[in-house]
Amino acid sequence: MYRIGIVGASSLVGKELSDELAESLLAASSFVLLDDEDAAGQITATGDEATFIQRLEASSFDRMDFVFFAGSAEVTKAHWQNARRAGASIVDLTYALEGEKEIPARAPWVAEISSSSAPQGRSEPNLNTPAVVAAHPAALMLALAAARLQSKLSLRSVAATVMQPASEGGPLAMDELHQQTVNLLSFQTLPREQYDAQVAFNLLPSLGEAAKVKLGVTEKRIREHYAAVSDGSLPSLALQMVQAPVFHGYVASMLVEVAEPATVEQVEAALAGEHFDVVSGESDPPSNLSAAGQEDIMVRVREEVGGDGMTRFWLWLAADNLKLAALNAIACATELSRFRPMGKVQ
Repeated sequence: MYRIGIVGASSLVGKELSDELAESLLAASSFVLLDDEDAAGQITATGDEATFIQRLEASSFDRMDFVFFAGSAEVTKAHWQNARRAGASIVDLTYALEGEKEIPARAPWVAEISSSSAPQGRSEPNLNTPAVVAAHPAALMLALAAARLQSKLSLRSVAATVMQPASEGGPLAMDELHQQTVNLLSFQTLPREQYDAQVAFNLLPSLGEAAKVKLGVTEKRIREHYAAVSDGSLPSLALQMVQAPVFHGYVASMLVEVAEPATVEQVEAALAGEHFDVVSGESDPPSNLSAAGQEDIMVRVREEVGGDGMTRFWLWLAADNLKLAALNAIACATELSRFRPMGKVQ
């Protein structure tokens, strides 16, 4: 039984994390929900129990075993050292700790598959790891699919186009997409504070210069996290990001080339298993709508017509970005729990 803190409990991913923790192996723990002064005092739910969100202070981390940072990057940077000094293991979902010494990006599901094929000297958390960054959900989605295929069919190359939803930018980005949609239908001017571009009814590979949603930053993060969680065991990722006019859920079109000729059935069999829901060609294709609320990554496979001896295949993937982020963060905490002291010093 642990004492667990969630910083940024009122955020989109913070709420999802709270729900998933209540259903996880850590459900028997004691939970403390923390946020800045504006959200303090709000009542929310952890599982079936109503809980108050407490004001975040330097002393908030006393006697905590794990702290999840799920709010803003600024709050993480301001408070993570306090959590560390209190002896907590830290999982960062805000990406504020990227680049910090000895703080790796982690996706334990990928590590379980790729550890056998990774080069010697693979980086793993240890007793001296102060914190981990939970890998971006799109990087997790792509790396997990690639790792499954690599373990069975041996990959030559991986390329993907990833459609980013508004929820990646938080409530303000979602509100602006909603307002743009309403204003377009009523022939009014569009708000552009978050995107500096028209996102409603549109697909964009880049946003305006003054945009607060940074598509290029996310693309760089996905590339780096994909490389980090595979630890050299997977082909490099060719990536194109697109801002999609949807509120929720990541969708990706992924082109993979395998070393030897294969069939769609063989590719589907390699992908099948925990964390994946393989959708046959006769069923409705995966989408951000069908993936909403689902724990698994949905995937459909088709061969590249005119491919070189059936070595290239298209994967159409969809996942609930908030749920996937929360589940990966919990897997990171479970991984770190191996290094927590057992029992109490008398």
